[in-house]
Amino acid sequence: MIKKHTRAGVAIALFALVVPQIAASGTANAADSLLSANKPTTVSSVEAETFGGANAVDGNSSTRWASLEGVDPQWIAVDLGGTATVSKVKINWEAAYASEYKIQTSNDGSTWTTGKTLTGQNGGIDETTLSASGRYVRVYGTKRGTAWGYSIFDLEVWGSSSGGSDPTPPTAPSALTSTGTTSSSVSLQWTAATDNVGVTSYDVLRNGSVVGTPTGTTFTDTGLASGTAFTYTVKARDAAGNLGPASNSVQATTLPASPGDTITVVAAGDIASLTNTEHYETARLIDQIKPNHVLTVGDNQYDSGTLAEFKAHYDKSWGKFKSITHPATGNHEWEDNLNGYKSYFGAQAYPQGKPYYSWDAGDFHFVSVDSQKMYDTGADSTQMTWLKADLAANTKACVVGYWHHPRFNSGEYGDKSKMTTVWNAFADAKADLVLSGHDHHYERLAPLNKSGAVDQANGLRSAIIGIGGDYLYSNVKPRAGVEKWFADSHGVVKFTLSGRSYSWEVIDTAGKVRDKAGPYNCR
Repeated sequence: MIKKHTRAGVAIALFALVVPQIAASGTANAADSLLSANKPTTVSSVEAETFGGANAVDGNSSTRWASLEGVDPQWIAVDLGGTATVSKVKINWEAAYASEYKIQTSNDGSTWTTGKTLTGQNGGIDETTLSASGRYVRVYGTKRGTAWGYSIFDLEVWGSSSGGSDPTPPTAPSALTSTGTTSSSVSLQWTAATDNVGVTSYDVLRNGSVVGTPTGTTFTDTGLASGTAFTYTVKARDAAGNLGPASNSVQATTLPASPGDTITVVAAGDIASLTNTEHYETARLIDQIKPNHVLTVGDNQYDSGTLAEFKAHYDKSWGKFKSITHPATGNHEWEDNLNGYKSYFGAQAYPQGKPYYSWDAGDFHFVSVDSQKMYDTGADSTQMTWLKADLAANTKACVVGYWHHPRFNSGEYGDKSKMTTVWNAFADAKADLVLSGHDHHYERLAPLNKSGAVDQANGLRSAIIGIGGDYLYSNVKPRAGVEKWFADSHGVVKFTLSGRSYSWEVIDTAGKVRDKAGPYNCR
């Protein structure tokens, strides 16, 4: 059985090594203060929008900055708001740490002086004393300690202001309200904050992430998913970079995509990791969308899909929607011979004693396929006999098949000829759409025929949606027929079924719509 790489085994080993580490002796002066709290940051890259640099200085050890994976160098810099004497830098690393990095300062944010160079680091908490000055402080990673990227829960810069810095933050804005919505936007307004020197801008936060920095007291958030609820707050910032407290929160719901919307289905795969918490964020999207149905394309729970793993992870995020979920199996559920999968989901995922089944919604016939045996051997005669009979007996106008291992795919696993038989069965039935996971990215393909060539008239449309929460795979080389893809953010796919047509929006964990497709008429 092919087992996909995950970070769990590596992370466990890393956690065993993580110990508090003092990179240099001594402590900061008693009069020194924390200078970096909620100050503006810039970064070299982010793994996803929810891992922005602000997370490293927000004082919350459950949020983090994370860079792109597998690339050196990477960095995060913080603007202290004025020239300061820096005596200590404290870093709380996530599992993706730097084994070698530099602590640098700058007066202008472009010319940097290295205060300390650290080598042989092993993650955990690094507390480094130094004597440096500047308005900007940068952690410049030159060598990763893992195969991933760089990720920091907390970055603290300690020292004292050297004059010219304003330590007083603005007050909270008030009377935040939504002034209007469309199917893809929310408009906001608020009463201005006050400051001892002057407010220069506002941070607009959607579901806790900054989505805009206007200078005035109005903002329109665009590119949103239709029919979805969002929560907003606003904070004021002054010229020194001081960030004030949050305004009141307000919830706004975008309008439906069209009056004909009838049934909403949310879908994703490769979901609940043992070490990555993004499945909680994708579950939050489902809660905002409030779909009629949820479907999954396998690898619902890592690493072995045991009942204990399901209860400890999946159940605490996507488990909220179990009663409306129509899952498919993945190779990780098969690590436990489907015992945990069957015990957790029960009869809704294992009707008639088989891990494959079909269900209907409106004019749509959905078929959940168990793809593991096919992927291992290229044959599964019992299931194929059932599948062909099920498709032949279907009376619905629209057909959607979903399973874990894709037939055609631009990710690192590539096209798989062993999945030919099941793909061809749906092609012969003139099905409309096939959804798969296994590779951890999003990919929308044009209709493809049995050989994988684009055939707009008679081909079968498909998508890879392995973005539900486990670590993303960046090794994507778009094959012929790819219409859209990304591998830098987790999310879910929101399908809208309207009579005999369908459309979808892909929403990432920052609430941004990354792709829109359709409407497509069923064949």
